[in-house]
Amino acid sequence: MQTATHLDREHCVRAVQSRDARFDGWFYTAVLTTRIYCRPSCPVVPPKPRNMMFYPSAAACQQAGFRACKRCRPDTSPGSPEWNRRADLVARAMRLITDGVVDREGVSGLAARLGYSTRQVERQLLAELGAGPLALARAQRAQTARLLIETTALPMTEIAFAAGFSSVRAFNDTVREVFALSPSELRRRVPAGRAVGDSTPGTLSLRLPFRAPLNPSNLFGHLAATAVPGVEEWLPHSPNGGGGASSGAYRRTLRLPYGHGIVSLSPRPDHIACRLTLSDLRDLAVAIGRCRRMLDLDADPVAVDDRLRADPLLAPLVERAPGRRVPRTVDEAEFAVRAVLGQQVSTAAARTHAARLVTAHGKPLDDPEGGLTHLFPSPEALAGIDPETLAMPRTRRTTFTTLVGQLADGSLHLGVESDWAEARARLLALPGFGPWTVDVIAMRALGDPDAFLPTDLGIRRAAGGLGLPSTPAALTARAEAWRPWRAYAVQYLWATDSHSINFLPA
Repeated sequence: MQTATHLDREHCVRAVQSRDARFDGWFYTAVLTTRIYCRPSCPVVPPKPRNMMFYPSAAACQQAGFRACKRCRPDTSPGSPEWNRRADLVARAMRLITDGVVDREGVSGLAARLGYSTRQVERQLLAELGAGPLALARAQRAQTARLLIETTALPMTEIAFAAGFSSVRAFNDTVREVFALSPSELRRRVPAGRAVGDSTPGTLSLRLPFRAPLNPSNLFGHLAATAVPGVEEWLPHSPNGGGGASSGAYRRTLRLPYGHGIVSLSPRPDHIACRLTLSDLRDLAVAIGRCRRMLDLDADPVAVDDRLRADPLLAPLVERAPGRRVPRTVDEAEFAVRAVLGQQVSTAAARTHAARLVTAHGKPLDDPEGGLTHLFPSPEALAGIDPETLAMPRTRRTTFTTLVGQLADGSLHLGVESDWAEARARLLALPGFGPWTVDVIAMRALGDPDAFLPTDLGIRRAAGGLGLPSTPAALTARAEAWRPWRAYAVQYLWATDSHSINFLPA
């Protein structure tokens, strides 16, 4: 297998020689003499350039016969930013693979969700990533297996099936092939003093990596300010103890393919501390992927900030607090419903409306470590509501019932596989959906990094204060220079206003 043609060999060599962590997850370095593959920032002495090969995915390295480096652990790199900034076939396929679709539905199910033939999907993934969907899913299973081996005391048989393997033999063979160690040897290598297992069944403590810089106040502040009681909460101190702002934790419930979960996420200087409690461990990889997506951890903040810093009126905001992320969601349908509930009302009123729905129609669950009480209601549960019981204007009731009806019957899809342009068009065709509602859903649920909110009152107020145009048309014209990162510009502009979360336009 040849190195993927879209990788620039000269730039890759320079990144490896300078151990540049910004490129971790962008590509992988395979060393011909040792037959191992590494992340660009691997701390060992870089190999000679003639002994380097470069691949766009860990799966491609594995298919070519290379094994993961035991020092830099390339399987724990942040994900490639490409899959969260694009909406083409390959990016949508990668988001679905991360969400476990291949393991649950097979390659045919992946292709059906994308609206392409199996052959087309395989051909495009091979061309860009050097590996097909089965190999990419296998690499993800290997990473999940390693997490479970190193962070739990589960028997290997249970780990094999929780990680998505069809047999213990396939689990053993894959772990040996990828890591050059047996599962038992991997567990024995866990450093002394780092406890394996957790006192709570089904609970794991993990570290979620990200590319620096990251501004946690923007990210966690927004999630905390809009948290729906019963589904989300901010604890000033994490359940694991400690003090200070860095020990605070954002917690929420998760609806997952095989069951449900509760996640606690706490910002740390070089990672996000993640504590997951799952009713079914087969949901581990999916839960991690959704949390990473919600926190926008696979973003490339250097590329984003460089583009926005080029505008002299935005530059001071970027310099003062670089690394802002776009707070997203773990459930696209949930966010769309919440966006409708927030039309024409304050943040506090939107939270109150959502909390009432949760109490009346959400699925109850237990939370021994905090105050979470329910899963957010599914579209199917919400579709059965009597509209007359909703405390909102009649026109917004129509908007609400139309949205949940189409989400429930499958005529509207807002999942990770969504084509952003098509989803926007379908949303705009719904009664009561104006540009603001569609763009906030595109930004926070669909994940479009270029979504923009020129009619938002907070954005217009911030723009005027900075000397930017404040009328929607003029601001949109000025923001052309910020493409493809206008959603990040929104975060910088919102941060200038003490009342930065606005739910007024439709």
